[in-house]
Amino acid sequence: MSDRITELLKGAIDLHCHSGPSVMPRRLNHVEAIKEGEEAGLRAILFKDHYYSVTPVAALLDEIMPGTVKLLTGVPCNNTTGGINPYAVEHGFKLGARLVWMPTFSAANHIRHSHRKQFLPTKDKMLDPTMLTVIDERGKLKEEVFQVLDLIAQYDAVLSAGHLHISEIWPLFTEAKARGITRLLVNHPTFLIGCTPPDMAELAKMGAYLEHSCCMWAGVQGKNYSHDSLKMCIEAGGVPNTIIGSDLGQVGNPTPVEGLRYVIQMLIDLEYGDDDIRAMIGGNATTLMGLDDGPSAMAMASEALTV
Repeated sequence: MSDRITELLKGAIDLHCHSGPSVMPRRLNHVEAIKEGEEAGLRAILFKDHYYSVTPVAALLDEIMPGTVKLLTGVPCNNTTGGINPYAVEHGFKLGARLVWMPTFSAANHIRHSHRKQFLPTKDKMLDPTMLTVIDERGKLKEEVFQVLDLIAQYDAVLSAGHLHISEIWPLFTEAKARGITRLLVNHPTFLIGCTPPDMAELAKMGAYLEHSCCMWAGVQGKNYSHDSLKMCIEAGGVPNTIIGSDLGQVGNPTPVEGLRYVIQMLIDLEYGDDDIRAMIGGNATTLMGLDDGPSAMAMASEALTV
C-alpha cells in the first residue's frame, strides 16, 4: 500500500505539528518539519506550541525560505501568553495567525488529568500552572472570553476548544456561533476532552470539525487505541466533519509525516475510499482554514497593517 499512501499524502494538511524549538522535548524543529512536509507533498502545516505563538517564527521562515508548504499558526491562550488574553490574540492575528486555541496545558481540565504526574513534561521544571477555564463559578462565560470571540469573528479565524472539558465547550461554541464565528474545531475529542459519540455527533451538527490525533494510534500510546476506536471516532462525527492531524513531533514518537502514513494505512485497512481519506487528511482542513476562499478578513487586516 506504500505507493497509494504516498499519493494520498500529496495535498494533505497537518493542523497539529509539534515541532521545535520548545520547552518540551521535540524530535524535529520547524525547518525539519517543513522539509519533511515538502518531500511528502503536503499542502500546509500548522505549527502548535503550548507555550508560545509560533506566528512570528513562521512569518520569518516564510520570508527566508519560501517553499511549497503553506505555513499556518495560531495563538494558545495559556499562562505564558497571559491566559485568555485578547491582546495576545490580536497581536497574533496582525502577524497572520489563523487559529486561537482556548487553554490547553493551562486548562483546568488538563491540569486535573495531570494530578498524578506532569502530563507531557517540559525539559526543565516550570512554574506551577494557574488553572484556566472559560466559565465562572456560575457556569457563565467570562468577560475576557467575549473579547477573544469577537476578535476571532472579526478576523474570520478558527476557534479551537483547546483542552477544555466538553461541559465547557457547549457554552463556548454556542456563544461563538451567536457572535458570528463559523470555524469551530475540537482537538482529540476522545482524549482529555471527554466526548462521547453522541457528543461528537452533536458537535458536528453545530458545524464543528473533529480533529483526531495520529499520535493516539501511531505514537507511544498506540497500543491503547485500535482500528475500531478510529472507526468509531469517524462514524460519530461523519467523514465531512473529521480531520486527521498528526499531533506529533515529540521525542520518542514518529515524525508527523510518519504518523500520517501510519493512520492512512489504518483508514485503508478500514476500507475507506480515496476520496474520503483525502477529505479527512486535507480537504476538510482546507475548508476549515478557508484556504480556497480567497482573501479572508484576517488576510486583509494583515495587508492593511503593512500599508
